[in-house]
Amino acid sequence: MAITSAATRLLVIAKPRPTGLRRVLREMRKQWSAYLFLAPVLLSFAVFTFFAAAYAFYLSFHEWNILEPNKPYVGLDNYERLLRDERFGQAILNTLYYTIVSVPLTIGLGLFVALLLNNKIRARGLFRTFFYLPVVTPLVIAAIIWKWVYNGDYGLLNYYLMKLHVIDEPLLWLSDKHLAMPAVILTSVWKTVGFAMVVYLAGLQAIPEEFYDAAKIDGAGAFRRLKDITIPLLSTTTLFLVVISVLGSFQVFTQIFVMTNGGPLGRTRTIVYHIYQTAFKNFDMGYAAAMAFGMFAMMFVFTLLQMRFLRREVEY
Repeated sequence: MAITSAATRLLVIAKPRPTGLRRVLREMRKQWSAYLFLAPVLLSFAVFTFFAAAYAFYLSFHEWNILEPNKPYVGLDNYERLLRDERFGQAILNTLYYTIVSVPLTIGLGLFVALLLNNKIRARGLFRTFFYLPVVTPLVIAAIIWKWVYNGDYGLLNYYLMKLHVIDEPLLWLSDKHLAMPAVILTSVWKTVGFAMVVYLAGLQAIPEEFYDAAKIDGAGAFRRLKDITIPLLSTTTLFLVVISVLGSFQVFTQIFVMTNGGPLGRTRTIVYHIYQTAFKNFDMGYAAAMAFGMFAMMFVFTLLQMRFLRREVEY
């Protein structure tokens, strides 16, 4: 009997554990209550994200006009049309301009403010709150306020610039082809710098004080400590902010929609705003879907490049 029971235990131990799909289903049965609670979120994700993306990909292969009953299959024609569309090319250039200027400004100012507010100063929490308030302000409201600030007739910006004798006559900030995009970028930086500040503050507070104490003993000044300790140890935080900021800048829409409507002369027409015009003004859903996946491909490539080149500088 002892030999039989020992052999049975050996067989149980040696029995191979289920792998692949069977193992996943077995684990799900053990945690069925957790998946039950997650079901509403998973269902909404499947319907409004996964299914919507799959259906948009299907649309991109059709000439899909909302007003036309026939929606013929056109294959890759919509994607080939992207290569010949000058308006789409201009939208890409405008988006790149917005990204190249706004992302470094946001991250640089966020780091600067975080360094200031990481010191022990009076009302530090109040100052942090003031800098973070734009982040929680609805973007539509922020864009409307800044549109009023930029107004050429009664805007506050022109008023104070003229009071300080910086300009002699009012500037049409949102109607000038050279000033419209910088004005939109300034609004976006004001809106997002608080987020970069909070992320950097979290990174700064995770750096051990012993590093700074040792550097002070060695005679390192404030700039040397910033260069050799703070910035290298914040490299992971910076990588996160760069990736998030670039992805967000490629999707800029609300500021353009509220403040400029893509003008003047298309100088602020970004990719997402061009997709919106194509889909909901020209009713060309098939081509708009193709543009959306073209933008997705660009964002994917940019993210891979950032991860490849910036990770070399990241300290783990």
